[in-house]
Amino acid sequence: MGCLKRQEEDYMAPTYGEYEGLNVYLSLLNARNAEKAMTTLARWRAAQSNEGARKEQERRPYLASECRDLRKAEKWRMQIIREIAKKVAQIQNAGLGEFRIRDLNDEINKLLREKRHWEAQIKELGGPDYSRVGPRMLDHEGREVPGNRGYKYFGAAKELPGVRELFEQEPPPPPRKTRAELMKDIDADYYGYMDDDDGILIPLEQKAEQEAREKCINEWVSHEKDPESTDIEITAQKPIPTQQDIQEALLARKKKELLDKYGLD
Repeated sequence: MGCLKRQEEDYMAPTYGEYEGLNVYLSLLNARNAEKAMTTLARWRAAQSNEGARKEQERRPYLASECRDLRKAEKWRMQIIREIAKKVAQIQNAGLGEFRIRDLNDEINKLLREKRHWEAQIKELGGPDYSRVGPRMLDHEGREVPGNRGYKYFGAAKELPGVRELFEQEPPPPPRKTRAELMKDIDADYYGYMDDDDGILIPLEQKAEQEAREKCINEWVSHEKDPESTDIEITAQKPIPTQQDIQEALLARKKKELLDKYGLD
């Protein structure tokens, strides 16, 4: 108890001036911290604005044909692929609602068409032909309605009202071709003019011809050896009478009949 009393006696309460000095110090400290915070915020906003301006300057061209730099064309194609992958992942959620799912599906198809345009431009600039060697996994994730000219449905869009029924229907029969369209596909191969190019048919024909010739010779030899066939007259080489010969023969025949009828010599 004595120690506590001595401590209370030794303690001296701060004066009014000391309180004022402390308040001034705290206010200056708070102002300094606020100034630092404002400076940091200003720098962050400036960085964001610069980044936004840089993105605005590097915006993807509307037409792929406007880009003449192969490296940038590859860059824009990869950007489109990332956008497609992001939207394909989003459209898997059936809880987005019908209208949002339809919008996402339209955007994916639009990006796929744009990707094909950039791939054609890359090929024109001397780059790889992605239509042959590139991965097509993003295209394969969608289903195409028969007769719908390349429009595909992805994720939850395949279960939308009216879309499911389209996949259940049988594809329409192919249109009938006209005679002119059929004749376009007919060439020399159709008539067999190119059958001898492979070198297989000619030896077979020669073999069949030799066998047929030997068969005919054997039949002729056996026919010549048959005695009953020697009396048969061969008329193949006799001359064919002309019209004048026939008329003379008819006149002679009639004359003979008249002479015989009237008993004249």
